[in-house]
Amino acid sequence: MGTLKRPGRPWAPARGSCNEINELVHILRAWLDATGVSVVQLHTQLASEHFSTGVVPDLRKLREQLSGVALTWDLVEAVADICFPDETGPRAAERLKQLQPLWSAAHTTPTPVTISVKPAVSAHELVQAQQRTIAALEDLNRVRQAFEVSEQARQQALQVATVLFALLGQTQAQVAELTRRLDALRSADDPFLSDVERAEHRLERALRQSDDLRSQLGRAEAERDTAQRVVDHAARQIKALEDELRDLRAGSVTGGQPQAGTALSIPGPLSSTVDDAALDQVDAALQKARDVLDREHEAVQDAVEEMGWAASQNEHGDRVIPGQAVRRDPSHSPESRSRDDELFHTTPNNPVTSTDGPGSELMLRRADDSMRFVGAATRRIARGIDLDEIVLGLCRASVPTFSDEILVYLRDPLPVGDERPVNPFVLRLRRSDRLRLADEETEWLRLPAIDPQADLTPAAELCEVRAGGALAEVLRGVRPVFGDSGAGRTALPALLGADYPVPAGRRAILAPLRGRRRVIGAAVFLRGSERPGFDPNALLVTAQLVTHTAISLDKAVLYGREAYIAGELQRTMLPDSLPQPTGVRLASRYLPAAETARVGGDWYDAIPLPGSRVALVVGDVMGHSMTSAAIMGQLRTTAQTLAGLDLPPQEVLRRLDEQAQRLGSDRMATCLCAVYDPVAHRITIANAGHPPPVLLHLGGRAEVLRVPPGAPIGVGGVDFEAVELDAPAGATLLLYTDGLVESRLRDVWTGIEQLCERLAATARLTGPDHSPPLEALCDDVLDMLGPGDRDDDIALLAARFDGIAPSDVAYWFLEPEDSAPGRARRLARRKLAGWDLEHLTDSVELLVSEIVTNAVRYAERPVTLRLLRTDILRCEVGDDAPQLPSRRWARQMDEAGRGLSVVDALAVRWDVTNVNGGKVVWFELAFR
Repeated sequence: MGTLKRPGRPWAPARGSCNEINELVHILRAWLDATGVSVVQLHTQLASEHFSTGVVPDLRKLREQLSGVALTWDLVEAVADICFPDETGPRAAERLKQLQPLWSAAHTTPTPVTISVKPAVSAHELVQAQQRTIAALEDLNRVRQAFEVSEQARQQALQVATVLFALLGQTQAQVAELTRRLDALRSADDPFLSDVERAEHRLERALRQSDDLRSQLGRAEAERDTAQRVVDHAARQIKALEDELRDLRAGSVTGGQPQAGTALSIPGPLSSTVDDAALDQVDAALQKARDVLDREHEAVQDAVEEMGWAASQNEHGDRVIPGQAVRRDPSHSPESRSRDDELFHTTPNNPVTSTDGPGSELMLRRADDSMRFVGAATRRIARGIDLDEIVLGLCRASVPTFSDEILVYLRDPLPVGDERPVNPFVLRLRRSDRLRLADEETEWLRLPAIDPQADLTPAAELCEVRAGGALAEVLRGVRPVFGDSGAGRTALPALLGADYPVPAGRRAILAPLRGRRRVIGAAVFLRGSERPGFDPNALLVTAQLVTHTAISLDKAVLYGREAYIAGELQRTMLPDSLPQPTGVRLASRYLPAAETARVGGDWYDAIPLPGSRVALVVGDVMGHSMTSAAIMGQLRTTAQTLAGLDLPPQEVLRRLDEQAQRLGSDRMATCLCAVYDPVAHRITIANAGHPPPVLLHLGGRAEVLRVPPGAPIGVGGVDFEAVELDAPAGATLLLYTDGLVESRLRDVWTGIEQLCERLAATARLTGPDHSPPLEALCDDVLDMLGPGDRDDDIALLAARFDGIAPSDVAYWFLEPEDSAPGRARRLARRKLAGWDLEHLTDSVELLVSEIVTNAVRYAERPVTLRLLRTDILRCEVGDDAPQLPSRRWARQMDEAGRGLSVVDALAVRWDVTNVNGGKVVWFELAFR
């Protein structure tokens, strides 16, 4: 039906056998929606009196019935009774009477449901379709953002053009008024010279403003047209991507609405008296128009550059290169630009509007352009968090806006923090980019082709900086130098190689990269012969670029070291490998929250226990920082120790809670502890505020185990409750942290339902008689995570219950008397004969006799003897004496002290383990 039963939880499609059943399902769902009763609440209020069979269906079956599968009239009456408890008898009967025709028709003349049969799709095709859907969604988000930015820029440019057009009319009126006034002053009999000069100055200023307004009006129209082309292209891309998504999955993604930009208001009508204040008002409006156009132009540039798009040619034949400088092929531009104007023009419709001397508008505009370029470049450099991203940001920001080619050298190896750099001082070429002119025949105007590998003049890969050499002096001086300077002419060949052609004139700049404490590299900026050389202001721009780059590189090196330490810390605090105890197979996964948060508080563990049992622990400390990881390490160690003492799971959590309180009042964590017994095929689970475990049965059914939630560890003063459940052979238990099922896009229970669906779908691939491979199951579970689902780190522990068959276990009680060792030998001999292991009889009799004899000496209650046959033979002897036996070195004449030495000599493995009220001594023997 598609209506919401509660926020974020749509009803699944009705699956009744006929249209009448589906209509009944829609009515029942409408009742539940109208009264705010959820399926879970409905299940809790159902009673056996509602059903003729006297049995309330479980929650899973109830969901199926509310989808139309095996719907009963008893459930229809029960839903009406629960949703409308205050209705009178006649009114309730009338409500149900209206549904009787549908129910009767469903069983007499049902209308079949038309179902479109779809061919079966393989798992591989499903994975590919999922990947294509994710890629299409990511592309659609980027295109939509570009559409919104470009549409906003188009509207802003249109508004600016409207304002400038109105101002142009007012300014032309001012020019006419000033011309008339100046003519009147000049024709006066005795004009005041100061009045004439003032009028002439105002007229000259008004004429210049009129020219500026025409220029900016043309620029606004050009920016509007460019933004319109990007908007049109983005709209076509959005339509194509929505069609693609519609083919990949049901539904479509609606486009976003452009956001409102900064309004540019038209100044009020200028006064009839044309004075300096009116002209200042026009200047202020002009400056605001320039700022708006610059900002929106840069926004369109970033959007186009991010998408790799291009804008078409304009009427002047120039290419509007988003985010970069306009470059002309010399064959198409016989008149080259002047050195002052070439660098920072981004469109031909933004010419310089004043040619005054120093301190004039031209100089101020050029300084503003330099500041805007440096600001944009440093923002791009600052985006990177590793060396390659930072160097790439410098290269892409510099080529082609500032230079035609760039080479970046870094120290090899890079010193970290206060480390002393190694000798000799060696620079290694990290990256080089070069500009290649775009194809003039292309219909769309493209970004300059920057290929770090194609057609580059080979430069030296390594350069040793010799003490006292010209290159060392330049690096020590820190400041950038021109290539034609005295130091630059000698230093550049030493860095790039003697055969590298350095451009003549001021077409090369060598800039040291100095971090906080020392020089960490160098950058070389080059321009081709068809482009004017660098001006003195370029040295200041270069100094800004390399300073920001060097500081960012310093931070990246420190961040890399911290990330390495954090990763090593996380790896050492989690188990390197899991044990493989008898009767259970284990697999695990751990994923950090993100690349920038490599440590967290999630952990998992598996601890072998006496009697072939195993303790499974999963926990989650709040946060994902170094502090969280340190607390996690302490709690994990505590849990290992407590579980190794064979304490019950609820007791382990209680003492873990006490330890967390000792660590601090704000140390909070969730934890789940389970103990699996492969002989009894039972599992005991205690929970401390953790998400419930999921049990995947052999037939493919995924069940969320009903475990008391408990309070988180660290609250204090609470008791924990344990439950004992069946653990059938072939079933798989999944313990996980909340990062797997909870994110900003979904709540915990939605994620748990999705986890169960994924497990069931994976189990169906292997059939009802075979469990899915454990490692592949873990990978498939993690594949359910989408792009926005990694808000927290994830720990996953999977246990496949194989169990130990009763025929492979023998268990006896022996009274603590002198005849016990002899009886133990006879029982062991008889069982080994039944297992066809007679060749082990002598060794087992000897070892059992030694251990049972020692147990009888100290025990007050019956001694236990157990034999287990798996891939090895294991023997366990338990007693109630707390004293642990120790191995002694007996002298030749001693009559005692050799028992454990004999066990150590004959057994493959042996040990002593404390248990509640005593100890267990065990040993293992190989079959061969």
